[in-house]
Amino acid sequence: MLQTILLVAIIIVAISLTGVVLLQRSEGGALGMGGGPSGFMTARGAGNLLTKVTWVLAALLFGLTILLTVVGNMDRAAVSGIDADAVGSLATKPASSQPQQQPAQPQPAQPAKPAAPSLDDLEASVSAPAQAPTQQPAR
Repeated sequence: MLQTILLVAIIIVAISLTGVVLLQRSEGGALGMGGGPSGFMTARGAGNLLTKVTWVLAALLFGLTILLTVVGNMDRAAVSGIDADAVGSLATKPASSQPQQQPAQPQPAQPAKPAAPSLDDLEASVSAPAQAPTQQPAR
């Protein structure tokens, strides 16, 4: 709930900050107001006001984002992601009230057949012994 309120406040401040920055002139004229000092708000006064409002809104935006980060991380436990997965998987197993039975004696492992035949398999499959090629006398 607090995160939602902070997020809405951040959005409002960001939109306000954008509007205030867009109102300022790049030359520092502030709203493009000209004229003499007899007006309600002089160009210099408008520039100072917009500059101060910009600084206040920027500071408020940074403060709210840091506060949102702190509030968002308050729920987290001090457990790493890997440990949290291991703890979560252990917590989801149902606890049985009956004593567990001892597992049967493990069966001896059967030797697995190799993926490729070995030389011993090839020799056994050949019925007749291989004869060495005869060499012809050199001429």
